[in-house]
Amino acid sequence: MEKKKTGSIHKGRVPMLIVMLLISAVALFPFYSMLMMGTYKTSDLYSSVKLLPGNYLMENLKRVLATPIFTFYRNSLVVAICSSLACVLVSSLAGYALSKFRFKGRNLVSNFILITMMVPSQLGIVAYVLQMRKMGMTDTLLPLILPFAASAFGVFWIRSFTDGAVPYEVIESARIDGAGEFEIFWKIVMPFIRPACITLLLLAFLWSWNDFLYPLVLINKNELYTIPLGIRQMSGAYSNDTAAQILGLSLSTLPILLLFIAFNKNMIEGLTSSSVKG
Repeated sequence: MEKKKTGSIHKGRVPMLIVMLLISAVALFPFYSMLMMGTYKTSDLYSSVKLLPGNYLMENLKRVLATPIFTFYRNSLVVAICSSLACVLVSSLAGYALSKFRFKGRNLVSNFILITMMVPSQLGIVAYVLQMRKMGMTDTLLPLILPFAASAFGVFWIRSFTDGAVPYEVIESARIDGAGEFEIFWKIVMPFIRPACITLLLLAFLWSWNDFLYPLVLINKNELYTIPLGIRQMSGAYSNDTAAQILGLSLSTLPILLLFIAFNKNMIEGLTSSSVKG
């Protein structure tokens, strides 16, 4: 009876696996198509959909390497790493405070954070640029880090996770034992909310790595260009090497893929834990 039951369960999973494979194929097809398009001439891209590799990969690669691509990579890595770490630090501290501390105006602050999530960040870009110019921070990498360091979504995410993941009794016990607030946060709270922090770290890294608007309006020096601006530089006034740009985009996705492959279990754990506990 147990063998028959097990066999029936496996047979029942077959349609689900087929559907999941089809959805995965549809989701991965644009990325596969991008890889194939990077192996053709630009003039060949507009004739048909490319499903097989072409013979123009090395020429496009030479065009990409003719630009300071490694400088662009370095700048993007510096910005993405610093902004994602700052985002996790600020969001975890603020989210924990809003979740476990009782103070006057707590609900007002929480509602204000929710309201800011509804406002597109592009609306404040002009004021932000003027502020950075007044402070003399334009043409540096710092203005590209600050917008992601204070994330309304990050605070909301950590607070929602902390509400269900961190028992208040544990915090009170640590206070009775004489632990300070920062000691409680680092040694007791952080292990509880680590899955949420890793998920937020990956999301913040992705947002910063793919950001195009802030570097476009704040960076004028070629040596400070990030990957999106560097790839855009391949297009001239009278020509546009689309194939080389697509190959550059393919190369720029490698750090993101490696990061998500390395931490996919932690990200899934953070998402599922938040959905259950929140």
